[in-house]
Amino acid sequence: MGYRYEVYLAGAEPAQNGCVNGAGEGSDIFPRSLLKQLDWADYADKFRPAITAEQPGDGLLVRPLQKEDYDKGFLQLLGQLTEVGDISREDFLKRYEAMTACPSTYYPVVVEDEVKGQVVGAATLVIEQKFIHHCAVRGRLEDVVVSDDYRGKQLGKLLIAVITLLAKRLHCYKITLDCKDVMIPFYSKMGYTNEAGRANYMTIRYD
Repeated sequence: MGYRYEVYLAGAEPAQNGCVNGAGEGSDIFPRSLLKQLDWADYADKFRPAITAEQPGDGLLVRPLQKEDYDKGFLQLLGQLTEVGDISREDFLKRYEAMTACPSTYYPVVVEDEVKGQVVGAATLVIEQKFIHHCAVRGRLEDVVVSDDYRGKQLGKLLIAVITLLAKRLHCYKITLDCKDVMIPFYSKMGYTNEAGRANYMTIRYD
């Protein structure tokens, strides 16, 4: 896939500010233009039929999280992954604003069914600022979920690819995730590898 174990980026630029809205993109939590800058060459053979962030399938749109997603089922979708709780609109907006107050940190991506106006998939890239490796940045893949009604459309794979490529675009020296045993083969097919002695901690290091 163009990645090599135990290799770090040299001369990496800092991650871009993830809190500036793109022009004409409503309340996108990070610039939508970043999703158009992803290099899909490493994933060209992973999708049958071929899909990308710009062409995810009929009636579907891949984009950053927006404030309006409170009314588009975003929290209900997360409820298919884990316990969410009773979150009011006010609480949702406070957390959204808290995320935007942390530049270059939170990159939640969603898949919207534009016909139904519903969020049907989501995943998040969280970036950590490090002192190690020449003040590098590290990515974490978190909260990957696809609506039960949209399984079989490769959306889980698509979201993982988007987050992985976004981390590379933002010059992370690696991206990691934690997963259940049953999911290890799935993430392995997407390029992630187990690190010895670290159970279900999986990694991609960028060359």
